[in-house]
Amino acid sequence: MTKAKTYAEAVIYNTKKRFNKLVKKPDEIELIGKGRSAYVFKLTDQGREMALKVFFPEFRKTAEKEAEIYKKLSDSSYYPDIYETGHSYILMEYIQGHTFYECLNKGIPIQDDMIKEVDRALNDARRRGLNPSDIHLRNLILTPSGQIKVIDVARFLQTKECTQWDDLKTAYQIFYKKNGFPQKLPKLWMEMISFLYKRSWLQKQWAARKNKFLS
Repeated sequence: MTKAKTYAEAVIYNTKKRFNKLVKKPDEIELIGKGRSAYVFKLTDQGREMALKVFFPEFRKTAEKEAEIYKKLSDSSYYPDIYETGHSYILMEYIQGHTFYECLNKGIPIQDDMIKEVDRALNDARRRGLNPSDIHLRNLILTPSGQIKVIDVARFLQTKECTQWDDLKTAYQIFYKKNGFPQKLPKLWMEMISFLYKRSWLQKQWAARKNKFLS
């Protein structure tokens, strides 16, 4: 049994809880991220840092789907390398850097070329027969070398159209690039914006402003 499998099977969740589902984990791994279907841990082995994504028991099929998607993206520089997969986990490259969410919060500028690189990454996935979906600020990473990486690709197999990235680009053009836009956005603001977006209120505002912007 590999270390990754041993550690993944030792992670215990209480999925009845809405938040803080983690009950127990090995001391050797560090919790670094929380998602809707899994938590992510940092695993260091022989000096190499890796990310171990351990899925909740009810999301094991999601683990298998995501592993399948990453295999299709294995030769793309925009997505993390995958080292090992199992029924409930994926061991992958640990990507250093800042998510776009953190960039907004810390005042790290988001440039036009970063947006274009995300477009190239998503087009790269489309050329492999995938449908990039659920693209949000937390799964886009700016590395210290200036590269763009995309993580959390579980929904790239869905067939319905997802406009989330197009909506983010609209917000970037209409709001972010506007003179006077705050250099740093408090997390509370961003969570409120996300809340309004999920309820489709922002889309209606953006559509009106986009028409005005393009006219």
